[in-house]
Amino acid sequence: MPLIRDALETDIPAIQTIYAHHVLYGTATFEEAVPNVVEMQRRYATIRQAGLPYLVAEVDGHVRGYSYAGFYHPRSAYRFSLEDTIYLEDGWQGRGLGKSLLMTLLERCEAGGWRQMVSLIGGSDNAGSIGLHISLGFRHVGVLEQVGLKFGRWHDVVLMQKSLGKGSTDIP
Repeated sequence: MPLIRDALETDIPAIQTIYAHHVLYGTATFEEAVPNVVEMQRRYATIRQAGLPYLVAEVDGHVRGYSYAGFYHPRSAYRFSLEDTIYLEDGWQGRGLGKSLLMTLLERCEAGGWRQMVSLIGGSDNAGSIGLHISLGFRHVGVLEQVGLKFGRWHDVVLMQKSLGKGSTDIP
């Protein structure tokens, strides 16, 4: 069973290595140039300074995955809506790490008073991520067709959403 804990600045090199693989070989992200450790530290600091959760999955003392919540959109009307991000080290899919990370992230966000979690999943063929989100109560809300060009071909973005806490049943 993985240890899910708050990410530390000392985890950023491992996080950067995990993300670099997805940038170079996958379509979960449409980023095409690998950000360096300094840029990943800046991104981490932005999330943490906003008071949002940033988590890692540690197995035998090694970071094997990470997840964080970012604001869905910068305009104030979206202040209770978040977007999840989750990446696993290559070869660590299918072992429950993703589910543990995302479940903990959802719990933290709900406890923080946020009301909606949105997921933008790169690729309609990303069955692992789509299945993970469905297993935790996300519903399919749409597809942005052929909006990302990576590796010489077009890719969809699958939109999924989950209410947190009271969702939209009242005004915070």
